Amino acid sequence: MSRPKSLIFALATFATGLMGPRPGEAHDFWVQPGDYWVRPGAGTSVTLLVGHGPGRQRSLIPAYRIVRFEAVGPQGSQDLRPSLRLRGPRDDGTVLLRRSGSYLLVLQTDARAYSLLPAIRFNDYLRVEGLTPALLFRERTHRTNADGSEAYSRQAKTIIQVGDEPNAESPVTHPLGLALEIVPDVNPYAERCAKNLPLHVLYHGRPLPGALVKLTNLEHDANPIETHVTDENGQAVFSAPRRGDWLLNVIWTEVASASSDADFQTTFSSLSFGYNQSSATEFAVSGSHDACAVPRPAARSAGP
Repeated sequence: MSRPKSLIFALATFATGLMGPRPGEAHDFWVQPGDYWVRPGAGTSVTLLVGHGPGRQRSLIPAYRIVRFEAVGPQGSQDLRPSLRLRGPRDDGTVLLRRSGSYLLVLQTDARAYSLLPAIRFNDYLRVEGLTPALLFRERTHRTNADGSEAYSRQAKTIIQVGDEPNAESPVTHPLGLALEIVPDVNPYAERCAKNLPLHVLYHGRPLPGALVKLTNLEHDANPIETHVTDENGQAVFSAPRRGDWLLNVIWTEVASASSDADFQTTFSSLSFGYNQSSATEFAVSGSHDACAVPRPAARSAGP
C-alpha cells in the first residue's frame, strides 16, 4: 500500500535534516581523493562530497546505501568497501593501489533515497538540469502545479593514476555497467596536450541523447565552466583541462513505476579527475610548470 503524501513529505523532510541537502539543492556528488596521482603501493585518502559552491559539504550517506565501491584497473577489480570509514575526522577512508596503471574508483548507491519538492522548485530543478522529458510529462499529465517527487541513486567514478605512465588503453575508457555513466573516449591523463576531451553518456548501457553534461572546476565550483547536450549518439566534446581538479556530471530521470511512491526515478552520475597534487608533488619535466607537463606522483608511503 502506498504511503500518504503528507507522511512521505514529513519523512523526506526529516531524512533531509539527517542526510544533508536534497537533490534539488545539491546535485553534485563525487569521490575526492587526496591525490589523483600516486606512487605504486602508496595510499591516498578518499572523501565523499556533495553540493557545490558554498553548499559543498561531506556526504552523510550511511554505509548500508553503498552497494559498490571498488577500484577497476589493468589487472581487474578490487573491492574497496572494507577501506571505508565514513565520517572520519578528516576523510572517509584510504585507498591503497599497488600496481602501476590508470584506475577508476567507482562508487554506487542504492536507489532508496527520496526527495519531495514544491512545484516551482521541482520545475526549476528539471529545467536547470535539462530534464526536458520530465517537464513535458508533467505538462502532458497536468501536474505542472503539483509537488514533484523522485527516488534517486548516485553513481560516481574517479580516475586515479598510479605511477608515472598513464595507459592510453585502460578501464578509464570502458563502461562499468552503471545505470548512468560518463565514459571518456580517451584517458585524459594519457593525452598530455590534447585540446579536446570527447566522451559519451550511457543509460542502462545504451547511448543517451539529449542529456546535459557539465564540466566544473572544483577549485571554483559555484558554476560549471562548460556544458554540452549529448548528440543522437550520446556523445559530447569538452575542452581538455590540463591543470586542477575537475568534475563532469550528468543527471537523468524517467517516470517511476506505478508501485513507486515517487513520480520519477532519477540517477545522478559523476566523473572526477585531476592534475594538482599535494605540495610534495614534482613535475615530470624538472622545474617546469608548463601546462602540458604531467605531474609525478607524490612520494609518500602508505598510511595505516
